[in-house]
Amino acid sequence: MPTDKNLAPIGYILAGMAIFVCMGTIYAWSVFRKPLEEVFGIGATESGWPYMLFLCFYALTMPFAGNLIEKSGPRRTTMLGGLILASGWFASGSATTITTLSITYGVLGGIGVGLIYGVPLAVAARWFPQKKGLAVGVTLAGFGVSPFITAPVALYLIDHYGVLASFRIFGVLFFLCISLLASFLKFPEANSKNQEATEGSTAQNSPGFNPMLKARAFYGLWFCYAIGTFSGLMAISVTSPVAQEIIRLQPERAAFAVSIFALFNALGRPLFGTMTDRFGTRPTIALSFILILIASAALLVANAGDVSIYFAAFSLLWLTLGGWLAIAPVSTSNLFGALNYCRNYGYVFTAYGAGALAGGLTSGLVKDHFGSYQYAFFVTALLAIIGIAINLSVMPKKTPRSAPA
Repeated sequence: MPTDKNLAPIGYILAGMAIFVCMGTIYAWSVFRKPLEEVFGIGATESGWPYMLFLCFYALTMPFAGNLIEKSGPRRTTMLGGLILASGWFASGSATTITTLSITYGVLGGIGVGLIYGVPLAVAARWFPQKKGLAVGVTLAGFGVSPFITAPVALYLIDHYGVLASFRIFGVLFFLCISLLASFLKFPEANSKNQEATEGSTAQNSPGFNPMLKARAFYGLWFCYAIGTFSGLMAISVTSPVAQEIIRLQPERAAFAVSIFALFNALGRPLFGTMTDRFGTRPTIALSFILILIASAALLVANAGDVSIYFAAFSLLWLTLGGWLAIAPVSTSNLFGALNYCRNYGYVFTAYGAGALAGGLTSGLVKDHFGSYQYAFFVTALLAIIGIAINLSVMPKKTPRSAPA
């Protein structure tokens, strides 16, 4: 198989993982949240806006990025996105209000990640067509494991240089790392055999408008994805505050908890990706919602000192969020084919933005209105039940799967 710069196929996955580690710093947002509230004198709803806008613009950019990837190629798309992402982080260091930070970090940073996000996934899927669920899941693990690395680094930088200076430092590091890693990304040459192996069994692979948008399964997958990301992204945004305010952990232990949960988030991607390959979309979605329901119920009864409940419940929520970021892309390819995958998954991924926006608003409003984030888990429990119902009534019983090895 032809390679570039003597890079073996597994090297494309490793490069993609490293890029995702940079972009996944968004999952360490809870470490930035309380220091920003102190600097700007704001409440929980306001401190959630940069996070929500980041995820929202990241999702909204994905449909446009799909066409750009096919037209400009993996390298140029990644370099452009990396420049925008790094600029957003660096400019955030000069923010004087939460509104300015929402634009620099939220809008610019989100657009940068949205441009890059689909590139490593498409590269991994094309280099490993017979194991795309595993390949995509392992690549995505970089995004999930990112807070394990970046949360302690962020805490250190905030303690020593302040929260705003920390944004500038991350911006410089991300520009250097992503620019270097982008130079290694490419699609396989003479991809006809790989393309045949990756196409789903549905006949929706013609260029131009894709009838996926008229398919019942698309809307079922979209709403299930939105519910899964609502629960997971809301949990991520309040992981550190819940630890400190409800369980009464010190900030250092709360940051350590974020790092541990990041490992579960990373594990969820190859785990649920492989399950989607093996068992299909419907059973895997059902399992994810059952785990969300269990975690939500546990957090509703958690009190000060219930460290074991806290760790178990948030581990499940981070695990299932990581799982959804593998379930959705693999299911998109299996249900609607691989030829228009970048564009198709861009549309599916808008569910992620909807879940992020709704989840972030819900947690902030609940905290400001009721005085505790705990009540937000009533919402995640209810949505998990609704998700189970949608999955059983809308998603096809038998989903096309990846070609066997």
